[in-house]
Amino acid sequence: MPYKTDGIEIEIHPGPKKGEDGKPLLYVRPAKGYRKTFKQLDDFCTKYRGMRTGEMQQVFDVLMEVAGRWLSEGYRVETPIGSFAPKLKLIGQHTDPKTITGRDVRYVGLDFIPNKDLVKVAGRNREGYRKSKDPVGNSQMYDEQAMDDALQRCLRLGYVTIPEFMMFSKLKRDSAKNYLDSLCKGDHPRLWSVREGRRYLYFPKKDNSKG
Repeated sequence: MPYKTDGIEIEIHPGPKKGEDGKPLLYVRPAKGYRKTFKQLDDFCTKYRGMRTGEMQQVFDVLMEVAGRWLSEGYRVETPIGSFAPKLKLIGQHTDPKTITGRDVRYVGLDFIPNKDLVKVAGRNREGYRKSKDPVGNSQMYDEQAMDDALQRCLRLGYVTIPEFMMFSKLKRDSAKNYLDSLCKGDHPRLWSVREGRRYLYFPKKDNSKG
């Protein structure tokens, strides 16, 4: 079957909850690397929307100045693409409103509620979705063949290190260490490990069951 080349490219990641088989439930998100710069937006609007070069930048400069001032005063600011409001956090634990003063409140960012029309336009997707070719998010940990291939490539030197296994498996450090550690456990461990300075070395376990 030919590889799908259109549609939104997605990454697959394991989540915090586990399924009935004991493995983490997976979730998807758009692949990294797909990004449009403000210059591209400005150039596109100049070429296809009849705007002057730099006009989009001027609009945003004025919006940031005026809307920023209103936001700093506590207002929710409504725009054609949605509304913005300051996001606040209460410092410490309080149960009595009388104990709260202005010193107990901290500004932590902005809350954005997109306009329904923006949500509708952004949700248009006529091309579907396609999985990223590269394994990401450690989901490849549950591909037994891929992990075994990575392990065998590392064992050509007679032992495995975490950085080396990360390179071949494309796992993050904690996941790579957890995977290697899991192979050292159980009734029939495949590896045993020793710490040498600040690094761990994993050696293949000899099969003593054979004559």
